[in-house]
Amino acid sequence: MSGQSLLVPGELSPTRSVPGNIRRPEYVGKPAPAPYTGPEVQTPETIEAMRVAGRIAAQAMEEAAKLIAPGVTTDELDKVAHEYMCDHGAYPSTLGYRGFPKSLCTSVNEVICHGIPDSTVLRDGDIVNLDVTAYIGGVHGDNNATYLVGDVDEESRLLVERTREALNRAIKAVRPGRQINVIGRVIESYAKRFGYGVVRDFTGHGINSSFHSGLIIPHYDSPHATTVMQPGMTFTIEPMLTLGTHEYDMWDDGWTVVTKDRKRTAQFEHTLVVTDTGAEILTLP
Repeated sequence: MSGQSLLVPGELSPTRSVPGNIRRPEYVGKPAPAPYTGPEVQTPETIEAMRVAGRIAAQAMEEAAKLIAPGVTTDELDKVAHEYMCDHGAYPSTLGYRGFPKSLCTSVNEVICHGIPDSTVLRDGDIVNLDVTAYIGGVHGDNNATYLVGDVDEESRLLVERTREALNRAIKAVRPGRQINVIGRVIESYAKRFGYGVVRDFTGHGINSSFHSGLIIPHYDSPHATTVMQPGMTFTIEPMLTLGTHEYDMWDDGWTVVTKDRKRTAQFEHTLVVTDTGAEILTLP
């Protein structure tokens, strides 16, 4: 594994502003979102709106990723994604969600998820996950991907490659009539081939007009994930694989989740809708 020193918190820049004409999610300015009480199966109109939100989120992530290089700060990545979403009439869903201070998550090396963009400088050999969600038309589109920074060691490169493949395999397992736990079963069985840990406490989720609807999508074979998939259901799949343990520690910021053994971790995510024959990815650029 790379011999990089462990991550430490950086300095936060001031909160970025969003033009007043852009519609905010209901939770902005509140300590928590209102509980979602609607259906998990969405109307064709909602799904079409989610295609728009998903496309903007995917393109914002792509724009930020173009900047990834040694010497760039994670705050600079946040600025690019923030401006892209605002320029396209979308609100950055993470900004103000339960008090999260930035417009995307940047999770470097041993950070499993929810890293806060700050003055941290990316180094040659790092890996960094960008997690971008856009809110427009009353719905959210959520995606993430892990990127290589400069010359990355083979072990980390393979982890990233295989985590992407785990997501692809999980998407292919989506079928109406199947239980949700088939998704985690496929991911876990693939990850075990390489001795990777599969994070259990952070999962995929239902998404629609709500950022997190309450539907849980585990990435391991959970006996409790017995909900049957139906056409029109919308949710994320976002496997988090680790080079070591799946156990974690939380930084004092209440957001940044790091592997307990501080080994590296990678993640990939798409928002999906269940179709009559499988799944359609809604977060395509």
